Amino acid sequence: MIDSYDFGLIVVKGKRYTSDVIVFPEKVIDKWWRKEGHKIYVDDLKEVFSHAPLPEVLVVGTGHYGLVKVMPEVEKALETHKVKSIIQPTKEAYKTFNELCRAGKRVVGVFHLTC
Repeated sequence: MIDSYDFGLIVVKGKRYTSDVIVFPEKVIDKWWRKEGHKIYVDDLKEVFSHAPLPEVLVVGTGHYGLVKVMPEVEKALETHKVKSIIQPTKEAYKTFNELCRAGKRVVGVFHLTC
């Protein structure tokens, strides 16, 4: 569960992160780096696609103002793997992530914390 989010800061299970993160049920990968800062490609999600089991849902937080774009290849790869995607500005996406966790879904979240 994500405790809180504000521009440039996310708190997961009491720990503060100030760089982009991937949140799995059992761990957080911080300093998540992408090939292009405001675009997400399949290669940027290698940790998600190699995780077993794959999530039922991938929640993508596109930044405070929603400036990050998910490339069409990502949508196709997720569809191929039968992973639903929810793409929202991070200020909404972290709440969606928590709702899905509470509903018992296997969910992973990738969150851009600024822009």
